Amino acid sequence: MSSLRNAINRRAHKERAQPHARRKFGLLEKHKDYVVRAKAYHKKEETLLKLREKAAFRNPDEFYFKMIKTRTVDGVHKPESQANKYTQEELMLMKTQDIGYILQKLQSEKKKVEKLTAMLHSLDNHPSKRHIYYAEDRSAFPKFTFVSHLLYFGYTENAKFLPLENYRASM
Repeated sequence: MSSLRNAINRRAHKERAQPHARRKFGLLEKHKDYVVRAKAYHKKEETLLKLREKAAFRNPDEFYFKMIKTRTVDGVHKPESQANKYTQEELMLMKTQDIGYILQKLQSEKKKVEKLTAMLHSLDNHPSKRHIYYAEDRSAFPKFTFVSHLLYFGYTENAKFLPLENYRASM
């Protein structure tokens, strides 16, 4: 019997809307909004309570080095200004050290680039499709062997014959 009772759809109860007479006060706070607001309020309340307890149980003889550098003005801690922390000489030294570091890094990056370009030099040079054969004269090669070789590999239109003197002159 209870399983049939759970199968029936029940009406979902909705929260009421803001009446027209109260539109000037803004949106009506729904229950879920109130829950969020109340949780945040109680959380802040608890943290304040814990801080008050800490302040009540604190050790008056407690010392931190930061206490030397701060002053209390109307109960508020104000750290000393850090504007003139370094002298002009120290500032100049730090600037030159920074410049030196940047130049060193620049040099190392240039070396890396040079290494990489040296490794990749063969990618830019495409192998030529021209074949140059050097001989004393054209009759030095048996034509049928050479031509049949070229025809077999398909080099006939790109092959170029140079006499051997051209080869010797270029050395």
